[in-house]
Amino acid sequence: QVQLVESGGGLGQAGGSLTLSCVASGSIDSINVLGWYRQAPGKQRKLVADITSGGSTSYTDSVKGRFTISRDNATNTVWLHMNSLNPEDTAVYYCYLYGWDGQRWGDYWGQGTQVTVAS
Repeated sequence: QVQLVESGGGLGQAGGSLTLSCVASGSIDSINVLGWYRQAPGKQRKLVADITSGGSTSYTDSVKGRFTISRDNATNTVWLHMNSLNPEDTAVYYCYLYGWDGQRWGDYWGQGTQVTVAS
């Protein structure tokens, strides 16, 4: 079993900042990619940002220059630092992991954390 536990969501103000964190635990031997997805009401879940074990990052265009993803391989933790928030960032944010559990490579998801940005 692999568990992803997110924290840090909540209410933010337009122009403000929030930081999300996610800790992976359980029977995971190797983590390749950690990332964050988000799903707004009535919309599909989409990638926000991800980071490989080597530190390579990618961002969706709408958050470039505003959000920063980082990770600590020693503690299996990933953060999403969100600056210059706007109401369009309102969504449920999901932590994502692609890794090896000793038997297979697989995708794992957190339970999601709500981020609401007030204008």
